[in-house]
Amino acid sequence: MSHPVPSDLYGTFNLLTPSEQQVLGGLRELLQTQVKPHVNGAWEAGEFPEQILAPLIEARLMDPPELKEAGIKPTGLYEGLRNFELARLDASVATFYNAQSGLFRTVVKLGGSEEQHRELDPKIADFSLKGVFALTEPEHGSDIAGGLAASAVAESVGGVSGWRINGAKRWIGGASQADVLALFARDQADQQVKCFLVPTDAQGVKITKITGKTSLRIMQNADIELVDVWVPESARLQRINSFADVAACLRTMRSDVAWIAAGAMAGAYEAALRYTTQRTQFGKPLAGFQLVQEKLARMLGNVTASLALVTRLTQQQESGIYKDENSALAKMFTARMLRETAALAREVCGGNGIVLENDVARFHADAEAIYSYEGTHEINALIVARAATGISAFK
Repeated sequence: MSHPVPSDLYGTFNLLTPSEQQVLGGLRELLQTQVKPHVNGAWEAGEFPEQILAPLIEARLMDPPELKEAGIKPTGLYEGLRNFELARLDASVATFYNAQSGLFRTVVKLGGSEEQHRELDPKIADFSLKGVFALTEPEHGSDIAGGLAASAVAESVGGVSGWRINGAKRWIGGASQADVLALFARDQADQQVKCFLVPTDAQGVKITKITGKTSLRIMQNADIELVDVWVPESARLQRINSFADVAACLRTMRSDVAWIAAGAMAGAYEAALRYTTQRTQFGKPLAGFQLVQEKLARMLGNVTASLALVTRLTQQQESGIYKDENSALAKMFTARMLRETAALAREVCGGNGIVLENDVARFHADAEAIYSYEGTHEINALIVARAATGISAFK
């Protein structure tokens, strides 16, 4: 298989098994035929296109039947390129899917007991249990490690041990479509961060859509208020007992986001390539001008470098090497390259680069959200430089 997408110059997809390539080829077709027709309208309306949900769920991308039949367990590279394909079409669609396949699934896998993981993971894989990762708060984003304010107090109700939770969360993507929130709160007894699976329909939970966004408009982000919400002890993820445990989850999740950034970058480049080869000015295609070609080459270079970086990061993680600085560097670099690539794509499309029909506008706007979520550029840079110098500059 050679160059399945125009932006895969070095043949990253060739590293997959034939069965994995088949699954992603099917995903590519599904996205073009059943998802793309709804994306621009949903983006302009600021709504999630519910009609795309069933095809994405039925494709069983987390546990593909094609791989099962071939006796193959999904690899990290397959999962990364799955995010790449989703983001190559649309960053909101990829972010929505990753909220389930990456954020929620990871916190249950790493934070839950063996019994919890064994019970919940199949339900997460087939979307019969939809969940989201609820960490960020209205007043605490980058400083969430020390600033997390949501509180949990141990309290028995009717002889059942449990927890009373109060607080607020913000920017929680997909919360209104979820069954449960993987919600982080500070245990008032030991001041350590714990994680609870809180039903979205529990008494005391209020979910409000954030409106007025100019980025990731398809993704439905929410404010969440929790007033005297009680959950049983069985709803607590048993292996999250400090922020260090949360950080272990984030270490893995940042690689997912780096793949999304690489995919969105590819989408922006390919949209610009399509437009500039079709648009004629001064008697020839825009892509025939030297200045435009230089920008296209820079965009492709950014995508290629980012793909190489996230591929190697994923290979390291699959071999058991998980380092904060490695995932932080990947997220920092790919998000910055996405921002540059989307801006260049918008630039070579001229005024038509700001209309949805040419696709570039979505990537240009969505790059801003990806640049900031899952750790800002600055926070990730400090993580990387702390490892390089041995000196922490956080305080």
